[in-house]
Amino acid sequence: MTTSRATAPTRRQQGPAGAGTPSSYFDAVYAHGDDPWHYRDRWFEARKRALLMAMLDRPRFASAFEPGCANGELTAALVPRCGHLIAADRHARAVEAARRRIGKVPHAEVRQMAVPAQWPEGRFDLVVVSEFAYYLNEDEVGALGRRIRASMRRDGLLLACHWLHPFAERACDSETVHRVLGRESGLRACCSYREPDFLVQTWTADGLCASQREAGQ
Repeated sequence: MTTSRATAPTRRQQGPAGAGTPSSYFDAVYAHGDDPWHYRDRWFEARKRALLMAMLDRPRFASAFEPGCANGELTAALVPRCGHLIAADRHARAVEAARRRIGKVPHAEVRQMAVPAQWPEGRFDLVVVSEFAYYLNEDEVGALGRRIRASMRRDGLLLACHWLHPFAERACDSETVHRVLGRESGLRACCSYREPDFLVQTWTADGLCASQREAGQ
């Protein structure tokens, strides 16, 4: 979910240590509408999406997966870059909004899934984890990394972006999320971009950077 958590419409008290963010939080958030974090109208969010898209190391991917897609703003940006795209979210209202956002595109679909317990079949050369994994506890983040490793193609890319400031609803801090994702996915760190508000990182299965990939090395 690509967002500034500072604008979330509801807050809860920090849950028990090690607990994931409960579904009741998302029920409350989406009670305010299908764009509770203003993905559509905030320049901050549009700019961040552009930065994420600039971190992709090739012009097109064969098969991609985006868990935690929220209302599909980033999904819509990914659609023209992918031969096949699966986006997913655990909340029904987010799934409905994302489906409306991308429209009837034959090579893209949005599913209701509780990741990482649920995972789509197939292999991917792109997995995008954006403003999502801090809702998982650390063990679940580890399971997410292992799911990515098991389904990643030999030339695959993992792109992750997360808000750095503390907020009550998160279950795992973003620095830990990225560290665990890198370790458990078994992928090689490639690129990193950091601002005071958020961190973006990529990891590759084959260790190639964008210039090496384009040169066919």
